[in-house]
Amino acid sequence: MVKIPVPISGGKDSQTCLELAIELVGVGHVQGLFCDTKFEHPLTYEHIDFIRDHYRVQIDVVNAGNVPDKVRKYGRFPGGGARFCTDELKIKPTVIYAKALATAQGGFEIWYGMRSDESTDRAARYKDRVSDELYTPHEYMAGKYPKYLARMGVMVRLPILDWSKHQVLHQLQDRANPLYAAGFDRVGCFPCFASGDVHKERAFGFDKFGKQQKVIALQLEREIGKSIWTSQGGSQRNNPDQMCMICQS
Repeated sequence: MVKIPVPISGGKDSQTCLELAIELVGVGHVQGLFCDTKFEHPLTYEHIDFIRDHYRVQIDVVNAGNVPDKVRKYGRFPGGGARFCTDELKIKPTVIYAKALATAQGGFEIWYGMRSDESTDRAARYKDRVSDELYTPHEYMAGKYPKYLARMGVMVRLPILDWSKHQVLHQLQDRANPLYAAGFDRVGCFPCFASGDVHKERAFGFDKFGKQQKVIALQLEREIGKSIWTSQGGSQRNNPDQMCMICQS
């Protein structure tokens, strides 16, 4: 019986949750879930394999499409309140997975690697939550998770909610995704289109894969007629031939 499924991204926080779960109930009762967006860096895919081999844990991989196709579907890049990539490529397949597992074996806890100090948004979202309590999935993320999961015995725990980035990296030591050592603060889609322009610029210039991702992004720009850059500075730095409105006046 699976007692703790852990959604993993290849990032440090979900990996820490996986370690803690294995320490608590044993590897035979823990299962990883990797929602593949088909937009990850090769180092992240390699790291998922490392996690599987190092911990000798089963990792189920699910896929509900890819990021470029979602951008085409919605005619815009994700950002702000429109995180359709997360909704459709991660949350929805996780709901389907959790329902199927609960149907097959009964209830369990899902451990999510959310930390309050990651952002002001997360600090506000989880200000009334504590790490040692269980929450129904729809309490954890209202409007995203159906209430029937709770009736099936599925609950959510946030075991590292109060941890700092330093604590997580100290826990993992040299077992973290190598992208962190390369200077990236977040791991997931490469780049995350919903992130700031500085992150996207760094990803696009990081290596050969990053340059290939930039070609895809620019092609998407042409297809949907909208810019990948969300700030005036990012747009000016990356479109030097386009004068800003102030310069043109």
